[in-house]
Amino acid sequence: MKVLFVTSEALPFAASGGLGDVAGSLPQAIRARLVGCRIVMPLYEEVPQHLKDNMKFLTSISVPVAWRRQYCGIFEAKYGGVIYYLLDNQYYFKRQGLYGHYDDAERFAFLSRAAIEIIPAIDFKPDVIHVNDWQTALTPIYYKLFYQDLPEFAGIKTVFTIHNIQYQGKYGMEILEDVCGLPQNAAHIVEYDKCVNFMKGAIEMADAVTTVSPSYAQEILDPWFSHGLDPILAKNSFKLSGILNGIDVDNYNPATDNQVYANFTADDLSGKAENKRMLQERMGLPVNPDIPILSMVTRLVAHKGLDLVKYILDELLAAEDIQMVVLGSGDWTYESFFKEMQQKYPGKLSVAIGFIPELSRKIYAGSDLFLMPSKSEPCGLSQMIALRYGTVPIVRETGGLKDSIHDSGDMQGNGFTFKSYNAHDMLGAIRRAIHGYYDGESWQVLVKRAIQCDNSWGKSANEYIRLYKSLVQHD
Repeated sequence: MKVLFVTSEALPFAASGGLGDVAGSLPQAIRARLVGCRIVMPLYEEVPQHLKDNMKFLTSISVPVAWRRQYCGIFEAKYGGVIYYLLDNQYYFKRQGLYGHYDDAERFAFLSRAAIEIIPAIDFKPDVIHVNDWQTALTPIYYKLFYQDLPEFAGIKTVFTIHNIQYQGKYGMEILEDVCGLPQNAAHIVEYDKCVNFMKGAIEMADAVTTVSPSYAQEILDPWFSHGLDPILAKNSFKLSGILNGIDVDNYNPATDNQVYANFTADDLSGKAENKRMLQERMGLPVNPDIPILSMVTRLVAHKGLDLVKYILDELLAAEDIQMVVLGSGDWTYESFFKEMQQKYPGKLSVAIGFIPELSRKIYAGSDLFLMPSKSEPCGLSQMIALRYGTVPIVRETGGLKDSIHDSGDMQGNGFTFKSYNAHDMLGAIRRAIHGYYDGESWQVLVKRAIQCDNSWGKSANEYIRLYKSLVQHD
């Protein structure tokens, strides 16, 4: 069986968030299970030069984008045993930043069409095309409208994965023909609320729709989570399923990670204590091995639950003997709030504004507790990375957080959870965690259990393969 995985980002070439992590590691896990899996993505300006130097130019084709045809160079790269095809068009991709350009609709219409057009040129006819999020959502639509009856493309099934339903690819109807190249008689496929909606079209046209955790698959049928798409998802619920994301456990491995201060394992936690000491030094906090460090590595935006943190942070820092470390960037209101609180509680709170990957690793390895109070969280990778580094998560029970973190109140769980979106419920969970920390022996058991949690891609890759096979056999 062959799978073509189409994505707007994938590690190690380019990534802006969780999708890049997933697209870089899931195909490797599928490939390891003897299923052919190759990746298609744009050749961005951001791709590091040393990776560009190792690419091989295959050929070039011209890709229809509405009424015009655009150059598409196909470069091949190999990484982690997987073949990547990076599509070159300097007009679309030779710019700073992956997203947020005035013509994103056209850039990703080009990617979605090119992903199918390259199939004869790469000599790899897939059984399944697996596309991800709104940026590649036009691919199943193009396939059904323009390609499924052509002999060289016939018999391919399409899978669409929703990584975050908040971002749907919504545009004015004026782009339908001129940018997307869709005829008026196909307008109903993508039209929703008087807009072109890429994600809505993919949900309608793909053979299967998945999302990144079983709980999130249920949640997005509810208007509170769905950002308006619940009627479309309810209509297509027969083809909707949730498969929990994993993480690349070789990349995130406390025993071998060269970006942390000291390596450690579940059986020898002495390196964890060293990471804590060095983190306290780096963040300008008093060095104290006996006080718990609570950390957050997050985008500073509302759906990450920061309103709850704002509400109780004063109370928490004033009353509890803890230190807190925050890393992230986002909305100015949250950035300035944390900076103000840092001034108010020097020696207790240290804030770093920005996206600093090496520091995030050091925070995962050096903290004791990790806070994720998200309003919604499709899957979340941070809680899994925290577990991997023996940092115990405190999470709200939503989406993938609910599926991966279970409260340790029963002495079996791997973290601390709270249900309702309420600041004092969160504060209660934080206080239970602090109390747990001071219970030395039981805490060591919990830390060890956290490190031993299996959040590798193995189980999820098997579920995706089962899904692919069911589509192909169903034919």
